[in-house]
Amino acid sequence: MNNSLFTIADKLIKNHSLTPDEYEQLVSGYSKGLANYLSANAVKVRKNIYSNQVFIRGLIEISNICKNNCFYCGIRGGNHYCQRYRLTPKEIMQCCVEGYELGFRTFVLQGGEDGFYTDEMLCHLISNIKKVFPDCAVTLSLGERSKESYRKLFDAGADRYLLRHEAADKELYEKLHPTGMSFENRMNCLKNLKDIGFQTGCGFMVGAPYQTARHIAKDLKFIEEFKPDMCGIGPFIPHRDTIYAKENAGSADLTCYLLSIIRLIHPNILLPATTALGTVSDDGRERGILSGANVVMPNLSPESARKKYELYNNKLNTGVENAFHIAELKKRMENIGYEVVVARGDVARMRNAECGMKG
Repeated sequence: MNNSLFTIADKLIKNHSLTPDEYEQLVSGYSKGLANYLSANAVKVRKNIYSNQVFIRGLIEISNICKNNCFYCGIRGGNHYCQRYRLTPKEIMQCCVEGYELGFRTFVLQGGEDGFYTDEMLCHLISNIKKVFPDCAVTLSLGERSKESYRKLFDAGADRYLLRHEAADKELYEKLHPTGMSFENRMNCLKNLKDIGFQTGCGFMVGAPYQTARHIAKDLKFIEEFKPDMCGIGPFIPHRDTIYAKENAGSADLTCYLLSIIRLIHPNILLPATTALGTVSDDGRERGILSGANVVMPNLSPESARKKYELYNNKLNTGVENAFHIAELKKRMENIGYEVVVARGDVARMRNAECGMKG
């Protein structure tokens, strides 16, 4: 047993902050014993705020058309083997109708950077969703846009925006993205989203090509300082039509370990057990929840679209990943002592609860 690592872990539990060197030591020093210690404390912290509640988000993958050519992504613009599609506003609304009947109170509109979805179109769509479902939250994950665009979407009623930073290290970011995509712009977009008032989410891949413990430490420090409302991390999984097709997938163990660390950095954060985690491990969702996560995002997309939105190989799109098997998902969560709840699950309300708990 490396007592110095447990000392660092105790510092994190107490202060919710470490130096980059300490984060790096925690990442490099992964062990099952240390992971169990951190997960036990992460679950304790999360239960103090969220009890045993797991929030569900209805994921609607609106388009796999993307102007970008990110080297790791299956729907990158340069992949000529990808079967492209986009949903119409009417089809997206139908997904929301079906999702609402299933109990979803947050809809996540995710897609590639597809110029078809203008500000005007998205604003009209968001306004309609909020009008028909006033008790629901709308989350967007549509990539980099101008600050003016983000403001219009927020003013139309969008509540949250997910934009993975992918790498807090400029050099690593540039290795994973083509010339023309800017680390500085990605970071500026995240800042703009927070400034406008969005509940903002960031995140990164675990085990990405070229990634080291030092890189992950920088990601953790960025998350600590940026203070996102949400954070989505999942293991890197290669896609057959990218230059990283023969790379190994990231580790479910390390991903769960990092979920615990992120929970301890920001106790009130909304933290998904991602589809990628469920793809690399049959019980990945459950393991994520038991490591400190508190969100799952089943798929509300039309069945014809699910298989085409393939960011990586073998992406889950059936079974409990399908929203219409929500009863099975609830049962799986109940089997590990958790309750899937029908609620928006806003982090701001939970933040106030946390302050009250401390006060």
